[in-house]
Amino acid sequence: MSLIRRVPKHGFTNIFRKEYSIVNLSSLGEMTVSGTITPQALVDAGLVKRKTLPIKILGNGDLTKAIVVQAHKFSKSAEAKIQAAGGRVEVIPGV
Repeated sequence: MSLIRRVPKHGFTNIFRKEYSIVNLSSLGEMTVSGTITPQALVDAGLVKRKTLPIKILGNGDLTKAIVVQAHKFSKSAEAKIQAAGGRVEVIPGV
């Protein structure tokens, strides 16, 4: 049997994949920061481990206070929940 048939085959690896540091809304609601939540504030709070990756906010959880969130990307549900709580979404360019 030829070598190509003996070597195990595995899935596809996308070399153009973009990785993000994920932060949920439930984590943002527990933060004591009032006003603007920046990527540096997320790093200081320990919600983001790798500083070099861009940050994406997901809509898991609820917000009770109006906050301004700065991140590189937002899910549609997170954006809707932040605006429904009276907050504002600011997208950081450069991703």
